[in-house]
Amino acid sequence: MASDKRLVATVNLRTLEVTIHSSVRFKCVENCGRCCRELEIPLRDEDIERIEDLGYNAWEFVDYEKSFYRGDKFLGYAIKKNPVTDECVFLDPETKRCRIYRERPLACRLYPFVFVKHGETMEVYIRMDPFCPGVNHPDGEEVTGEFLLREYGDIIREYQSKLGNVQKKR
Repeated sequence: MASDKRLVATVNLRTLEVTIHSSVRFKCVENCGRCCRELEIPLRDEDIERIEDLGYNAWEFVDYEKSFYRGDKFLGYAIKKNPVTDECVFLDPETKRCRIYRERPLACRLYPFVFVKHGETMEVYIRMDPFCPGVNHPDGEEVTGEFLLREYGDIIREYQSKLGNVQKKR
């Protein structure tokens, strides 16, 4: 299933000034769970550690057969799918709710948004996945600078702090 990405905004990591490039609305539709079925979710080391801290063993949720790369750089393994339902192992099949929602992987937290850092600029894209009913949902919230900083400000500030550390190392 093909997916297009649309550039929604850029964030200046020095000033946190947000420039909107295209109008889009988003609302996560409660009990949908389609992204938990349709997507292969990458796990960072930090994601694995947080989930293990909840009492799970990595072998229960890490799919060591599937891995993600950007070019030749290894990014991580995928989260396991339930062999019966083909859904994320943490998706409750009855309620369609995530069992580890507060500690879910970063990729889950960001979806359908994709953040790409280029120097002092963070590009924010939205995946135009046809299976996601929340993209351009009529009741969705318009994606503005305020929306991005409210929902993802901690992530953006984390990148901002890393930028400061890079400057200090020079």
